[in-house]
Formats: sequence, C-alpha cells, structure tokens
Amino acid sequence: MSTSARRPSVMRPPNLNAVTAPEAALPEDHALVMKVIPMPADANANGDIFGGWVMAQVDLAGSVLAARHAQGRMATVAVNQFIFKQPVRVGDILSLYAKMERIGRTSMTLNVGVYAERIRKQGRYIKVTEATLTYVAIDEEGRPRELPPAARD
Repeated sequence: MSTSARRPSVMRPPNLNAVTAPEAALPEDHALVMKVIPMPADANANGDIFGGWVMAQVDLAGSVLAARHAQGRMATVAVNQFIFKQPVRVGDILSLYAKMERIGRTSMTLNVGVYAERIRKQGRYIKVTEATLTYVAIDEEGRPRELPPAARD
C-alpha cells in the first residue's frame, strides 16, 4: 500500500481544553477509598477519558467499602444511577469517595463520588461523576449470603 493510500489516524491528542465547572468541596461524610490518574491509553477518539473506564474505577472504589462490610466475597448486582457531570481528562488526579447508604440482609447500596484535580489546578476539586451501586455478599458457590451481624449494626 502506498503512503498516500494509508488512512490518517483518527485518534486525537488528549483534550487539554479548560472545563468551566464550579469548584466542589470534598465530602466529609464519605471515605476516600481510591486515587487514580487516567493515562492517554484511557482516552477515546475525542481525547477525553472513556466513560466506561470511569465506570470501572467507580465499581472498584465502591467494592472497597462493600468488601469491608461483607467480610468475604461480594459482587456488584446493580448500577442504580450513574451521572457524568464533567469530562475527565488525561492527567487528572481522581479522588473516589464512597459512603454506605443502605445495608440490608444480604445487600449494600453505596454512593460513590468522583472528584478531579486538574493537572494545572491541583488542590482545587470539581465533581466529575456520581453513582449509586448495589453489591451483594455471596458464598463460595456465588449465592447470596447474609452479611455479618457487625455490618448490619
């Protein structure tokens, strides 16, 4: 194939444009469970971070708190709500905060908030994503099991 017949690359460089978003205070009633920095390989063709990548990080963050309560195996059973408020950019420092909203006999519902520090504005946060997820404690065969009594108190 000749050089002139090759397709041009459709991948754009990372999106570095400023995002106008209100500064947000970090939640005092949530626990910091994870920090992560998205890299260029996590960007889509528009140069922003894939929403699916952000969703995976939220699920991991929620599972940190759910695992503490389940004290054993657990699984994600529902993504009740997922709101993308602002784009996530390559190099953002993401802080993921989780809070237990409801504890049932076998399941737990959590809220996870994602806050970004832009690479050039560290120490100032904007809320980029918020989600509510439900996890269920499972036994070795993958069936629902009761949460430990301490988790339900």
